[in-house]
Amino acid sequence: MPQLTVLVDGTAVPQDLGGVGRYLEGVVSHLTASELDVHLVVRPGHAAHFRAVAPHVTLHTAPSWTDRVPLRLVWEQTGLPALGRRLGATVLHSPHYTFPLLWRRGSVVTLHDATFFSNPEWHSRLKRTFFTWWSRRSLRTRPVVVVPSAATATEAARVVTGIRADVRVAPLGVDRARFHEPTTAEVEDARIAAGLPDGARWIAFLGTIEPRKNVTALLDAYAAVRGARDATGSSTPWLVLSGARGWDHAAVERLDALQDADHVVEAGYLPLEDLSGFLGGAEFVVYPSLGEGFGLPVVEAMATGACVLTTRRLSLPEVGGDAAVYSEPAAGDLAAAMAELLDDPALVTAHRAPALERADGFTWDATAAVHVAAYESVAGSAR
Repeated sequence: MPQLTVLVDGTAVPQDLGGVGRYLEGVVSHLTASELDVHLVVRPGHAAHFRAVAPHVTLHTAPSWTDRVPLRLVWEQTGLPALGRRLGATVLHSPHYTFPLLWRRGSVVTLHDATFFSNPEWHSRLKRTFFTWWSRRSLRTRPVVVVPSAATATEAARVVTGIRADVRVAPLGVDRARFHEPTTAEVEDARIAAGLPDGARWIAFLGTIEPRKNVTALLDAYAAVRGARDATGSSTPWLVLSGARGWDHAAVERLDALQDADHVVEAGYLPLEDLSGFLGGAEFVVYPSLGEGFGLPVVEAMATGACVLTTRRLSLPEVGGDAAVYSEPAAGDLAAAMAELLDDPALVTAHRAPALERADGFTWDATAAVHVAAYESVAGSAR
């Protein structure tokens, strides 16, 4: 079989990488088939990182001025297709909604989420307008669209008319070198990184503080659990939130008003090397999201052997399966579920081994295989 030249556009990856960056890392680092000639273009600030992550890929850098979003979009429509033509690329993979409108060769677009349509209140007006337009355009004009879950495919089909794309589901993977059962030393390092006192136990949350993450309900639930346990003389682990502050203004106001005595720690971004200790060393991990395109923190937590409490909204049951504990997302329901786990350590322990087994089913090799099949499909139709 002749080599298939694929150009992957990584210029939309945010500065801190985030979920899009993790997805791109996982896919391109596993595009190792001999029949593929893979090229990746990124902004200059990401070049060293992706060169280390995927040394087998030919790396290109976009102009430095693409750090500004409007200019990046201009380059995507002009410079990106020009680069693709120079390389003789048969397939262009656009891994974050947008793509060059005038590209006429093989095209694959990744849509990570359909909640811009189904739950617009979770997003800013600018973001939902921008991403709904591009999502519709992708689904109506591209030959193949990749999504991370069956739930996202179902939502897209429900809210977008005139879909012509072949929508393929590629569940995300988990890097078991990064996310694994932690050692005692790794758990202690995570405690120190989170700023907790000696010997402190904790409940972990990992994610951006945005409306869909339901952090206000989590704070209410934790306060209720702690109040009830204090009344009976039972100690309660700290609640530690790791992730960036997003646009959930109500949750941010609540966090700003917290005192040390509330036993809630906002740890911000923890170093990647501390996440296994943070998640696997927690009493349990709570991810009370109102809905996700995939929900990568759930599978990452399971890969550390954590018991995960989450919701049954959108894709989350696809990820958690029978290994997770589920609750409705309302504060009262979360409080009841959290209290049950704290009162029954055997229940927590019973979910740890199934969590590890469940996480084994999410591999970047499997994710990449769906992408390779998509590339081959669109290359064949473009000939």
